[in-house]
Amino acid sequence: MGLHIALMHFKHMKEILLPENLSLVAQIGLYTLYVSAVFQFIFLWVIFIRFAFFTKNIPIDENAHEAVSVIIVAKNEYQNLKRNLPKILNQDYPNFEVILVNHASEDDTEYLIRELSNDHPNLKYVVVQDNINFFSGKKFPLSVGIKSAKNDILLLTDADCYPDSDQWISEMNAQFTHKKDIVLGYGAYEERKGIINKIIRYDSLRVGIMYLSLARWGMPYMGVGRNLAYRKSVFFKQNGFQAHYHIPSGDDDLFVNSAANSKNTSIAIGKNCRSVSTPKISFSDWYYQKKRHLTTGKHYKTAHLFVLGLWDISTILFFFAAIFLLSIQVQIIITSVILGLRVFSQLIVTKKTMLLLGEKKLLLFSPLLEIFILMVNPIVSIFGVFTKKRKW
Repeated sequence: MGLHIALMHFKHMKEILLPENLSLVAQIGLYTLYVSAVFQFIFLWVIFIRFAFFTKNIPIDENAHEAVSVIIVAKNEYQNLKRNLPKILNQDYPNFEVILVNHASEDDTEYLIRELSNDHPNLKYVVVQDNINFFSGKKFPLSVGIKSAKNDILLLTDADCYPDSDQWISEMNAQFTHKKDIVLGYGAYEERKGIINKIIRYDSLRVGIMYLSLARWGMPYMGVGRNLAYRKSVFFKQNGFQAHYHIPSGDDDLFVNSAANSKNTSIAIGKNCRSVSTPKISFSDWYYQKKRHLTTGKHYKTAHLFVLGLWDISTILFFFAAIFLLSIQVQIIITSVILGLRVFSQLIVTKKTMLLLGEKKLLLFSPLLEIFILMVNPIVSIFGVFTKKRKW
């Protein structure tokens, strides 16, 4: 009797969800909506939500105030260094050095370093001439900076970045233990007026949600060079960037992709441990930045590519199926409920994550920005194959 009742309920539910009088195209649309929705809710309610409700960093006392080497590679970055370098040199931390690797700059970087060195003896200056850089990109000069570091803990950032707090070094260092050798931080962008700024900041937030959430679940697959820390011993264990020296970019994400695992990686979250970067001001500049990231990402491990692809493809199929079904007026109520629940879930994750990472004024635009980026990513990837690569 119980089995019979269950079968009756199943047939009733099937008739509600998949009426037999629908056309083949409508049935395919419904199947696509239901299957993609399942994957969407797994990501939102299982993977992302655990990170979104992350409470705070847990300081580790066992390595309190361990010596840190902050490394910056700069090429013609005088103005950015003049603004940002003092904020790094004035960190509230007792034992650190700052290594500035000047990669064949033609501006006044050297004079600025000489001036700052008078008040900051912990500032170390290394020059790399362009004619000895055997590979394009910054992997070679960064390797020189790492080898010049006297400390085991390395904290990496860029010349156009500054820490959002004088506790940045302390907060990042606090996440190292005898088991945790890699610390992933968040790299934000300055808030400015205009739609390009919102696109850049939301894209950074979207990427941050993904790599920090998966790292929290034990699948670290990338980090950002704007805010990344690891032990020098890990760098040498991986033979530096040798495995991907032939790729101009990837000094951050490809290195993490090959070196990080569930046991040796932790995340540092909060306003005190994030870095802030100068955002691009034109769509073309953002395009080249996006292209570099997407072309590098294809070299990730297969398992990581599968998970990332599952999220992107299921998102595209979900919105496509929902819009299609609503346009042909099939299962309007069910489709609307599923679509509304998905958007609401995304808003919750986005809101909680924005609070964690110190982002503002993106929530209301996030559904449209998400669809825009999902549409742009394939276009950037395709055009990236046919456009000339930038060396830096």
